[in-house]
Amino acid sequence: MDSQHHLDQTVGELNFHLFNRSVHPELFNIYESRHFLQGDYEVMIWSTGCSHVISVHFASHTITELICSDEQLLPSNGLIETFKFSGKKNYQCKWSLGFGYMMNSGVEPMSHNLYKHTHRDLKKMGKKRGILVEFPELNKSDFMPFSYIDYEAKCDELHIYTYHALPESQTVLKTQSLFDFRNK
Repeated sequence: MDSQHHLDQTVGELNFHLFNRSVHPELFNIYESRHFLQGDYEVMIWSTGCSHVISVHFASHTITELICSDEQLLPSNGLIETFKFSGKKNYQCKWSLGFGYMMNSGVEPMSHNLYKHTHRDLKKMGKKRGILVEFPELNKSDFMPFSYIDYEAKCDELHIYTYHALPESQTVLKTQSLFDFRNK
């Protein structure tokens, strides 16, 4: 896939995927990543353009949350859920050991003024914590596309907050994910 198109996407081209396995890094253009251990779980976060991959390994389970374009090549093995983003969406599931996962998403089109302030505030937060990846090669307006991924890792739960800023449509795709390890 053309890496320029991979970045230059709209919310209508983005899909949510949830796998009960890891996905291979060779499938993605990874712009920045984080890897860490916390308590009894391990986390890998990849910023893959105005999209992301988050894999969490706990006990004998792996769960991978993936946001990517329609054109992204993906395995079919281990796919639990997939849907297109529009409006607000919620998804949750539990595994036999009590390992839980919940995700809320929102596609937020904004007025020019609101987008300007939201864009500025998210970039400001992203420069202080988490992962902020900007894409100057796609700058076609007053605002630069970016992805901001923030996380809070506790011993028994992991919170992930993502913001994918898409200036062409003055839209931010937000997700909030909770990985819950409390009910071992």
